[in-house]
Parts: sequence; C-alpha cells; structure tokens
Amino acid sequence: MQYLTEHPILPLEERPVVHITVDGCPIEARLGDTIAAALTTHGIRVFRHTAKRRQPRGIFCGIGQCTDCVMVVDGKPNVRTCVTRVREGMVIQTQEGNGGNCGTL
Repeated sequence: MQYLTEHPILPLEERPVVHITVDGCPIEARLGDTIAAALTTHGIRVFRHTAKRRQPRGIFCGIGQCTDCVMVVDGKPNVRTCVTRVREGMVIQTQEGNGGNCGTL
C-alpha cells in the first residue's frame, strides 16, 4: 500500500505500521490513523448495512456525530470508526443491522 509521503502544506511524519484484520482479511494501517481512514486507504467503502433495508453505509460526517460508519471492533458493536484509532491486532467486522448479538439482528 502506498501512503501519502509529501504534502504542500501539511507536514507528514513517518509512522509505524500496524496489522489489523477486516472481515477476516489482514491489512496494514499506519499507527494513529482512524479505522475509517485505514479502510478507505484500502478501498473499503461499506462499513455496515442498515437494519431495516440492509442498505450499505460508510463514512458520512467523519466527526463521530452520525452512526453511518459504525462497525464491530474486537467483538464490540456500534464503534464509530471515524474517531477510533487503529491499534495492533484489532479485529474489525462489517456490522449487520443494529449490531446486537455480535453484529446480527
């Protein structure tokens, strides 16, 4: 995966890589990135499916106010991925419905 290495305004520093698992697939992320940023970097856009119509949702507000980006993280449902930072060994799953009973309705 290629990460942004220079920017005309923002200073970019090297950060360690951590390993996370998303829906059973291992991916790398930079320490300090949010889960949403790490997933978006890898082309993952669907984070959950709605309870009623099973419609796909992804990042929307990006500031933790809506619930479009919630996922099951380390077995805990309804984690707002836009404000939660990745850490080594994190296990993330696409959330189905309201997240009850480990991601099922």
